This record gives sequence, structure tokens and C-alpha cells, in this order.
Amino acid sequence: MKIIFSLPGNEALAEKIAVGIHAETGICIHRQFPDGETYLRIESDVRGREAVVVCTLHRPDDKLLPLLFLCQLLRDMGAASVCLVAPYLAYMRQDTRFNPGEAVTSEYFASLLSCAIDRLITIDPHLHRRNSMQEIYSVPCDVLHAAGVISTWIRENIPQALLIGPDSESEQWVSEVARNAGVPYIVLEKIRHGDRDVEVSVPDVEKYKDYTPVLVDDIISTARTMIETVGHILKAGMKPPICIGVHAVFAGDAYRELLASGAERVITCSTIPHESNGIEVAEMIIAVLV
Repeated sequence: MKIIFSLPGNEALAEKIAVGIHAETGICIHRQFPDGETYLRIESDVRGREAVVVCTLHRPDDKLLPLLFLCQLLRDMGAASVCLVAPYLAYMRQDTRFNPGEAVTSEYFASLLSCAIDRLITIDPHLHRRNSMQEIYSVPCDVLHAAGVISTWIRENIPQALLIGPDSESEQWVSEVARNAGVPYIVLEKIRHGDRDVEVSVPDVEKYKDYTPVLVDDIISTARTMIETVGHILKAGMKPPICIGVHAVFAGDAYRELLASGAERVITCSTIPHESNGIEVAEMIIAVLV
């Protein structure tokens, strides 16, 4: 029987997973010494059992050492294996050396995690120049995709939705969500008149005046692309859009700025705990753990 552990801030998702797979929720005492070092103590019997650790990895630097310590402690206490559920996986963007002397941190981070765990489950990692997780991770990786749950949410909550991609690079992602939701989609058209003179237009705008625009992206960090796209949509005379993101990173005040840009609503998946969460991912994880 599996036993589920979570690091602070991940308790709600861990409990849903435990209920969904009929697993025990493990007891782990986690605190810091006055000098900032981590104290961990497991009070559950893990001998011979598959331990599942739930820890989403936004703002990862403060989480990595406690996570590595917990995984090692589970092994020391006799766990048969350690599976990490990290709905958001950090350190995926720096996947090449853009300038001389730069650290390729995606590889370093993958090496550290691979030494501590036997299996990784994550959702929509930022695979940009990588073809698969196995290029940098040496343990089995289950890569889940939120397009399905996002499509279902759109279908059930937004009548007459129109998905909009900010550029041609987004078309593959947007078209998949639109197809699954059974709704149309368009991609904004950019007409370059010069190096710094770019005109953005909304194609077939008259045809979709009565539709509710929906913007979808995998990671909302600074939200600059979404904010700019909201401006183009409103300028074209369309309804205020609904913005949907998989990972609610929201650097600085990005969430408030996106709301203030004219978006009707901002919804994210529950991969990172945030007040905008409205699309649950627990069932996706449960399905691969059962």
C-alpha cells in the first residue's frame, strides 16, 4: 500500500491524492532550527512501502533541500521506493548555454532530483529545446497534460467560447484545447512594417463579436504576453476575455496587473496553489498512481 507525504503548502493536493488512491497519509514533522536549517522526522512506518512525496516546485530554491532530505530519510527508514509528484517542475527553461560561462541549470537540477527519487510525475513541463524528459532525467517520468481538463472546464463553463492564440507559436497548443472543447479558435496576425513597427490584428473579428474570447497558456509568469493580447482583443471591440493558465507562477504583481488589463476572469489549474485556481488536476495524478 502506498503512503503519501507532502511538504508544507502541498497538503490539500496530497490529501486528495491519498483519498483517490486509498492510501495512508504519512506523518512527517517538518520545522526549521533557529539558524534556518531543516529538521525532519517521520512518524509513520514506511518499511517496504512505496512512498509518494507531493511537492510542487515553484520558487524551488527554498524547497529543494527539505525535499532531498525527506526523500533520503524515507530511504533510510526502509521505503521500497520514492515517487515525487511535482505538478510544477522548476528549472526547465535554462536548457542550453546562451552565453559563455552560463550554468545549464535544467541539467543540474535533473541530476539532483534523479539521485533522490525512483519516479517523477509532473504536468506540462517546459520542454522547449528538449524532446523528452529522459534527455536530462535518469528516472522514469510520467508527463501529464492539462489540455484535457482545461477543455472540459471551457466546455462546461463558457458558452460560445472562442480560443485565441497570441501568435503562430501558440497555435498547436490552442488548437488542441479548442478541438477537445469543441469550440473554434483563431490566432492573432502580426504584420511587420519595420523592426519596431508591428501591427497586430484579430482575424474575422466581425464573425466572432458575440463570442467570449479565451486565452490559454501553459505558464503565466510575468503575464506580459496575455496582457498585450487582452489589449488587442479589447481594441478590436470584442468582449473582455477569460484568461486560463496551467501554472500560476505570477511573478511580482502579475496577477493583479492581468486582472487590471481588462480580463473578465483569470483561471488556473491547481498545479501551484493560488487564489486563481479553478481547474483541478488531482484526478489526472490519481489516474497514473492507481
